[in-house]
Amino acid sequence: MELGVKAWKEFKRRMEPRLKEVKFSLSRVRKSPLSLAGLFLILLFVSIAIAAPYLASPKHRYEPYRIPRDGYSATPRPPSRTHLFGTTEGQYDIYYGVIWGTRTSFRIGFTVVGSILIIGIILGSLSGYYGGVVDEIIMRTVDTFMSLPTLILAMALVSALGHNLDNVMKALIIVGWPPYARLIRGDILRVREEDYVEAARALGCSDFTIIFKHVLPNAIYPLLVMASLDVGAMVLTAAALSFLGLGAPIGYADWGQMISFARNWIVGPPGNPLAYWYAVTIPGLFILFFVLGWNLLGDAFRDILDPKLRRR
Repeated sequence: MELGVKAWKEFKRRMEPRLKEVKFSLSRVRKSPLSLAGLFLILLFVSIAIAAPYLASPKHRYEPYRIPRDGYSATPRPPSRTHLFGTTEGQYDIYYGVIWGTRTSFRIGFTVVGSILIIGIILGSLSGYYGGVVDEIIMRTVDTFMSLPTLILAMALVSALGHNLDNVMKALIIVGWPPYARLIRGDILRVREEDYVEAARALGCSDFTIIFKHVLPNAIYPLLVMASLDVGAMVLTAAALSFLGLGAPIGYADWGQMISFARNWIVGPPGNPLAYWYAVTIPGLFILFFVLGWNLLGDAFRDILDPKLRRR
């Protein structure tokens, strides 16, 4: 019993400085209206994604992402009781498309960013810690990828792999990992020369232990901030590919495709140029606020994770 109490007191003593840092960082976030706005936007989209089956009941039991349509007319219809946000070209329901498109966006953002984060950490850690031939091979590969326009390379990969959402995510993963590898490599080059890393080597710790226990935890903070910003950026890129007809299949709930349906109706007939404003504005606002929320949340993560700001 006494050993348990002593262990708990020792744990509290060691964790007290970190808890103070976290409380200080959270207080900075609470005092930042922009950070709170970003957090509110993301929580709003999370709520929409969770409640999608209740907000927009699926018409197709086994295909909930298929947007229901009310005819085949090319002319969009304005908002009504039947279609809260109106319909777009082909009479696809805009309300259903943007609600279930929220789930699609989270799937794209988390899958792509999570994958490139893992790839970037592994390759960047190997490159920065070992250097030499390993560093040259990985960094020259990074330079090759980064010398090509990201969107053009993604378009080429999707065209080669096939036009569907899974291949869009694969293409974004392939073109997205090099900046992560370069960023983590630079931080590891700095951290690996610290005294505590040299002490770990002197104690006979394995390279795996040194990298993942001593080096990576002190070098990963900028990468996490970058990842939080890139969730919105990847969704935006995927929407651009869908707009160009390289993404989700026709009728799939995806914000980029919803805007693609409205491309012929951005400007209305003479005398009423805003006749079909809802067809492009509503999906565009969903993309805008989703990306804005992640950008603002990235600033909040920077306030929490950046040790320089904590020291100030």
